[in-house]
Amino acid sequence: MIDKLRQKLEDIQEQVKNIINAVQAEDREFTEEESDKLEALEVEFKNTDRQVKNLVRAEERERKLREVPTRVTDSDDEVRAAQNKGMEIPKGARFSISETKEMARNNGFRSLGDFAMSVKNAMPGGGGNIDPRLVRASGTAPTSTSTEGVGADGGYLVPPDYRTSIVEQVMGEDTLLGRTDQWITGSNQLVVPADETTSWGSTGVQGYWESEAGEKTQSKVALKEKTLRLNKLTALCPVSDELLEDASALDSYLRRKVAEVFNFKINLAIVQGTGVGEPQGILNCGCKIAVDAESGQSADTIVFENIVNMWSRMYGPSRANAIWLINQDIEPELYTMSFEGTSSSVPAYLPAGGLSSSPYSTLMGKPIIPTQACETLGDAGDIILADLKQYWTGLKSTGMRQDVSIHLWFDFDVTAFRFIMRLGGQCWWSAAISGRDTGTSTMSSFITLAARA
Repeated sequence: MIDKLRQKLEDIQEQVKNIINAVQAEDREFTEEESDKLEALEVEFKNTDRQVKNLVRAEERERKLREVPTRVTDSDDEVRAAQNKGMEIPKGARFSISETKEMARNNGFRSLGDFAMSVKNAMPGGGGNIDPRLVRASGTAPTSTSTEGVGADGGYLVPPDYRTSIVEQVMGEDTLLGRTDQWITGSNQLVVPADETTSWGSTGVQGYWESEAGEKTQSKVALKEKTLRLNKLTALCPVSDELLEDASALDSYLRRKVAEVFNFKINLAIVQGTGVGEPQGILNCGCKIAVDAESGQSADTIVFENIVNMWSRMYGPSRANAIWLINQDIEPELYTMSFEGTSSSVPAYLPAGGLSSSPYSTLMGKPIIPTQACETLGDAGDIILADLKQYWTGLKSTGMRQDVSIHLWFDFDVTAFRFIMRLGGQCWWSAAISGRDTGTSTMSSFITLAARA
């Protein structure tokens, strides 16, 4: 019904356009008949549009009513779908439509906590009853005689939706990984051609002013091959039986804690990674520029001149995406930083919610993001100016793998949750670049401040 009414609206609008186009093409005024027709079409359009809005509101009310917990019956399609996944739902139980649909997507489990409770109950100490949903989730039937010495027995795969929710937090906009240039691959390495020439340089594609009918000067691309190897990041998370007994608490704990740990390790690698067995970080990349401290500058300080000099070395096109990464230890320096104005000192640092009215504090108009990946005040890496879109990350297309073992710490009444993901990272540039006419100064997308000891 709604689709037919919307098509009618489009037809009415098309008739209006045809009348207007005809008048404009003939460069004349509307005839009396055309004016009456337009008025009739306008009334018809308003009436039809009102009907569409009423139907949309009615559908929205019906959708909300469906979300209200309803008594389960044998005829409910959603319940049958969940039962097909191995979920035994007692008649008369109350689940919302959204809950039953989630059970259908996740092998019959209502939540990550519900899944963990089933794993606990599968342990000999928990009764040794193997929930059929676990067999469907893992794809292999675990033996009922699992022993402590056989770590592979009793291993279960976490259902897909719960894995996805953790991955989304790790790769979200609030993480450094979410700000990088992300590539997805099905293999464990990426090999791509890269162009590191500048538009004003003497290599690569060139442009020339030519005389009329003159022979054109040729140039050719100058590409390098860049290889990015993916490394394995893991987390082994023991959970006590006490926590397992509270399914809702476990659900929120695991989703939050694993994401927190992975975020920290990835952020640390992006900033400080050695490139050996882990991504190569900003502080170890060949294009990083370390700005010298001012002559006579005291140890463990940051002055306004440092900020100006760092900003001046940031490659112009990268300034739009630039952010400041800092260790919180340097914030007292920023709060007292100023420069001399015409009659008095002017604050250089704008805290969030204060003069800047921004979600982040700003410096030179760019967001400041505190992170534990940066070094303490006075050490190289305590403050970094970076365009993370010039940092290349590769992620395995399979996403995050998550498994559960009920036997690794069986004698401690602890269940092990294991999380594995593969990713690599490095700066796109191999070295800093020289400007067209900037003397001996170089520019980069990654600027740090040298140690002030």
